[in-house]
Amino acid sequence: MTEYTQDDLLPLSGIQHFLFCRRQWALIHVEQQWKENALTAEGRILHKRVDDPFFTETRNGVITARSVPVASYRLGLSGVCDVVEFRTSPLPPSIPPFHSSEMGGREGGEGVKLPNREGLYLPVPVEYKRGREKHDHSDEVQLCAQAMCLEEMLSTEIMRGYLYYGETRHRAEVEFTPELRTLVQDMSAEMHNYFSRGYTPRVKTHKGCRSCSLADICLPVLQGKVVAASKYIQENIEE
Repeated sequence: MTEYTQDDLLPLSGIQHFLFCRRQWALIHVEQQWKENALTAEGRILHKRVDDPFFTETRNGVITARSVPVASYRLGLSGVCDVVEFRTSPLPPSIPPFHSSEMGGREGGEGVKLPNREGLYLPVPVEYKRGREKHDHSDEVQLCAQAMCLEEMLSTEIMRGYLYYGETRHRAEVEFTPELRTLVQDMSAEMHNYFSRGYTPRVKTHKGCRSCSLADICLPVLQGKVVAASKYIQENIEE
């Protein structure tokens, strides 16, 4: 598998944009264009409430860490987890690890050793989203990418995580299936391909265009009506 360098890493949050609309992702990450609307502002405010890198809370045996930086050199992605819950592992810590990382990880999903803590803990990523559950897999892909970064950093296995939706105030459990993991790998590879080529795909209109903050930049309606210059000139000559 390809190993990326620090300079190659792309924003992990972009994988959600990419699955939703590749053109939107390219406008943001290749052409460096961005415009906020009411929906993106609501999402930013929701994340601001939970993003506190100095906050750690322990309750009922669960350690909650916020704004946890993560990275994967296999996927070529880096970003920040809104929340990572470290839950007490049901397995005894007496089994010696096959492999440990600098951060004290163990392979096989047994859990990880945390500094100044007894026993092993299972990391569970939690991503906060405005609105409600989507019909596509964009949120699940982003959460799974976070989990795969944590797995690489901690040398462990993470089976599931959670998406919290602000509109419904509901946690949805996400199982990190082989199919979802393959989708993460495919999307990250395609993102790197687009980025290295500086490629922005042409518009493909869909219902999501109405709520996109980049609609005035993307101009999906006009893009769909673009004709070749030679055809435009010919049509005007014939008239």
